[in-house]
Amino acid sequence: MKLPTEVKYIKKASSKILEAVKPYNPGEDKLYDIRLSVEEAVRNAMVHGNSGRANLSVKVKYWINDEKLNVEVEDEGAGYDYSSLPDPTEDDNIMKGSGRGVYLIRRLMDEVKFNEAGNKIKMIKCL
Repeated sequence: MKLPTEVKYIKKASSKILEAVKPYNPGEDKLYDIRLSVEEAVRNAMVHGNSGRANLSVKVKYWINDEKLNVEVEDEGAGYDYSSLPDPTEDDNIMKGSGRGVYLIRRLMDEVKFNEAGNKIKMIKCL
């Protein structure tokens, strides 16, 4: 999918992916994990990666292989250093209004990888 950088398209991506995994009967907990992770990744790509610029898009690829859901979300921004993200569970960060998306994705998905530039995330969930 190629989505415009508009938050109204976030649920379009998660809905399509959730529909694709339903035949595997992943259970409500896994469906929740997938939905939240995909929506966080797409939102981050739109808001942070593309800085909300409407002329840029977000690519979302997904496939199922060996009962594993693979999802890639890529923005057209410059990327960022994903290894330097602050820990949202530390005292100084607990009350911040943002900064939990990547943390949640890492907790909810079975595997999470970033490309070197930091503008693409790959998430894997065992179904």
